[in-house]
Amino acid sequence: MTMRAPSSELPIELDGVTVAAGGVTILDDIALALAPGPPTVLIGPNGSGKSTLLRLTMGLVAPSRGRITWGGLENVPPLKRAIVFQRPAMLRRSAAANLRFALRAAGIPRAEHARRIGELLELVGLAHLADRAARRLSGGEQQRLALARALARDPAVLFLDEPTASLDPIATKAVEDIIRAVSERNIKVVMATHDLGEARRLAGEVVMLHRGRIVEKGAAASFLDAPQTAEARAFLAGELLI
Repeated sequence: MTMRAPSSELPIELDGVTVAAGGVTILDDIALALAPGPPTVLIGPNGSGKSTLLRLTMGLVAPSRGRITWGGLENVPPLKRAIVFQRPAMLRRSAAANLRFALRAAGIPRAEHARRIGELLELVGLAHLADRAARRLSGGEQQRLALARALARDPAVLFLDEPTASLDPIATKAVEDIIRAVSERNIKVVMATHDLGEARRLAGEVVMLHRGRIVEKGAAASFLDAPQTAEARAFLAGELLI
């Protein structure tokens, strides 16, 4: 995979964005800019709005109020964005064929498929399992294949929704290594995690949500070592936020 130039889709800017459904406010007056650089990691209690914020910035959810722009433009098709969910669905075919499907869907010329599949499987450490049925892979292997499938479209921005939540430590490290490699290729990673250790290992900046609002954001080291708000201090101390 080649190094990419900064994307015209960045920064992604949210200005006074609210998302409501069924009379419930899920995100409330969000102001946020996602710029090129190291991963942005979203943390916060369950139900704080992390997954909705990822879907919003991916373009899967529309704001109820406010404005969202990608590189200064509204309503930009998500051709250079990709998202991986906590439990991705595998197609009923081999690992390589899952990638071939993704390449075809992204409009990659067929002549490039074999090379790209080889590169992607190598990147995620699954070259030896190219012909294995995807649904017979372990949970960690499936998550790595899901990352490769997302990268098949050569995204400028990669959104990850708790990608290691159900994985053991060895599988978690493998996924984190891929995330670092992706970030080093100038692909902007925006990820939600419940694991503060993972946030410390991966984040360039941290955004903390609580009750649908951003309560604090900042450089990862200063946020994790010296949080400024009572909510962030409580959350980092392991206290329950309600």
